[in-house]
Parts: sequence; structure tokens; C-alpha cells
Amino acid sequence: MSRSSASAAIATLGIDLGKNSFHLVGQDQRGAIVLRLKLSRPQLTQRLANIPSCLIGMEACAGAHHIGRQLQALGHDVRLIPAQYVKPFLKGHKNDYRDAEAITEAVQRPTMSFVAIKTPDQMDLLALHRVRSRLVSQRTGVTNQIRGFLLERGITVRQGLAPLRQALSGILGSSSDALSLRIVRLIADLAEDWRGLDERIAAVSAEIEALAAQDEHCQRLMSVPGVGPIISSAVVAAIGTGAGFKQGRDFGAWLGLVPKQESTGDRTILGKISKRGNKYLRTLFVQAAHIVLVRRPHGARLGLWPWIEAAGRRLHRNMLVIALANKLARIAWAVLARGHAYQPRSAAHAM
Repeated sequence: MSRSSASAAIATLGIDLGKNSFHLVGQDQRGAIVLRLKLSRPQLTQRLANIPSCLIGMEACAGAHHIGRQLQALGHDVRLIPAQYVKPFLKGHKNDYRDAEAITEAVQRPTMSFVAIKTPDQMDLLALHRVRSRLVSQRTGVTNQIRGFLLERGITVRQGLAPLRQALSGILGSSSDALSLRIVRLIADLAEDWRGLDERIAAVSAEIEALAAQDEHCQRLMSVPGVGPIISSAVVAAIGTGAGFKQGRDFGAWLGLVPKQESTGDRTILGKISKRGNKYLRTLFVQAAHIVLVRRPHGARLGLWPWIEAAGRRLHRNMLVIALANKLARIAWAVLARGHAYQPRSAAHAM
């Protein structure tokens, strides 16, 4: 079969993405392989612009969303698949062509779960969150190192950033023999690094909050108790309008906030939470649940508190936090998918 006739017969195409080269495997309507091809990055769009519209599958990885948007503009039906869902379709030894063939098989499954292709605005917002997360992690490392140096010399400080910040000025300014001049200078340098990280975190957070203030989806999400600009913008950056999930329960499972199930026969065994999916969003929703339990915002007292009190009578505090985080995530999905702000039910209806 010539290359032109093979291109015309392609119904499904699997692409194994690489940094500089891509491996393609195409199947016809019967499932027979009619194309095996290796292309460089510049050649990909040129080659696929010359074939009829078809179903294209790729693993959801770095760069896949950008390529997906390019191929969609050419008229193709592009679907991104989580990498762990492709592996069961891999046959024999692993190589790039067999990876592409496995993607071709996986993308045709009617029950397959796909990843929604992100828009450039979502990618920009997600990049801001990644930078902020890295800066917060670096700040935590700096403060932990300061605490470690102080502890080695018998100085302990109450947990939290604010107590440490308040105590540092007195510790570094004292004439105690507990700290040598070298350690004082070293901790002072670390404190300066801490101040620089605080400034950068504040700048990135301000930019995220400004974007959230201009986005209607973020504004609706912020009506959910415990959800502010950071969480709302992170949700929008990750799932857009939530169309990639059929229901809020699927979103909660994607965040890893549901029990891990290991059942067989008539035995149903539920263990700890699965911790699958988006770790960053899961952490944010757990933090939101802590805030709701401690601060008791008006929206939570109006609609969620009867459920919280009933769950609190049978669950440990930590389990209650996870259950509430899952509930907040499901409410957040409903707000996005249904297009209206959170409307808490009265206590009488909530019971």
C-alpha cells in the first residue's frame, strides 16, 4: 500500500510523544495497522495536515496539550489518555512503535477516561500555581533549616511561621553564648532568603488573585465555604468547566479523596484514601476543610453544619477533615458544571 493510500485509510492514529521525535501508528476501520512512521517535531503538523480527519490518541504528558490544540485546529478528534491507562494495552517488549500501537488501542475503548485539553489561559494559570507551590516548598525548607540549627544549640521555637519570625529578631540580637558568630551570620542569611521568598510568594499570589477576580468561574467557586482565590483558580486551571467528569463523585475520586478499595467476591474492604490524581489540589481542599472546621464561615453554618455535626459523631477528626474535603470538592464541581454559585440549603433541608 502506498503512503497516500495508507493515509487515506487511517481511522485511528496513536502518537508516542518524544522531545524531538514522534512515533505514529495508524489503524484502519478494521483495526489493521496501515501506517508506521517516525516524524520530527516540525514535520508532525505538516504530515497530519495532509490526511483526512481521524481519531488521534496521545498520552497526557508535557507538551501534549499544545500539540492537541494544533491537531484539533486541523480538524482531527484529539483525545489525551492518562499514561497508566495505556500500559495494559502494551504487548511484548517496550519500544516507541509498540507504545504508539498501545495508545491506538486504548483511545478506541468506549469506557476509557480521557483528559480534557487545556486552553492557553489554563496553562498560564497552572504555571503560576506551580511556581507558587515551588516557592512555598523552598520557604518551608529554609524555615525548617533555621529551626534545625537552633535546635542543635538547645533553642526551640513554637510551631508556625509567625512565632519563628518573631523569635528570630530576639535570638539573633541577644549576646548569648548559645550561638557562635558564624551560626548567627548563617541564620541571618537564611532569614534574608526567607524574606525574599515571602516577597516572591506574595507577588505570585497577587497575580493569581487578580486573575481569579476577572474569571466568572473562579467567582462562582469562591461562593463555596473555604474556597478562596488560590483554590478556585487552581480548580479552573486543572479542570476548566469540569466537563471531563460525569459527576462530582468522579472529581473527588480523581483527587484521591476516596477510600482505596480492595474488594473480592462478597467482601468489600475500604482502606485509607487512594491519594491518586492531583496532589496539589487535594492538599488545597484538605486545607480548606480545616479552615471550615476552625473558622465556621457563614455558608458552612447555613448549609453544611448539620452534615458536619452528624459526621463528627461517628468519625475521627482526621477522617472528618478528609470527608469534608471530598464534599467541598464535589460541591465545587457542581458549581462549575451547573453554572451557578453555591446555594446552601437551610438547616431544615440539610437534615
